[in-house]
Amino acid sequence: MSRTIQLRVDDVLKSAADELFASLGLDTSTAIRIFLTMSVETGGLPFEVKNPNLSLRQAMDDVLNKINLSKPYKNAKDAINAMLED
Repeated sequence: MSRTIQLRVDDVLKSAADELFASLGLDTSTAIRIFLTMSVETGGLPFEVKNPNLSLRQAMDDVLNKINLSKPYKNAKDAINAMLED
């Protein structure tokens, strides 16, 4: 017997996840089934979970609030030069 799981996620997250999984040849439902299967097989989450440090937490908040974001760069050299200027 199969059960249905429903969950709510932000539109941006859903689109990004769909895009990522499609690039891997998966649909989102299959990716979630893989996650659940691996969780059961490993007896926990199939990856390490840590609390983000203060710097990472601030960066995450900035992304969610769309502040302090850098502009897109034409190439890696321009991005590295911009980082070195700071």
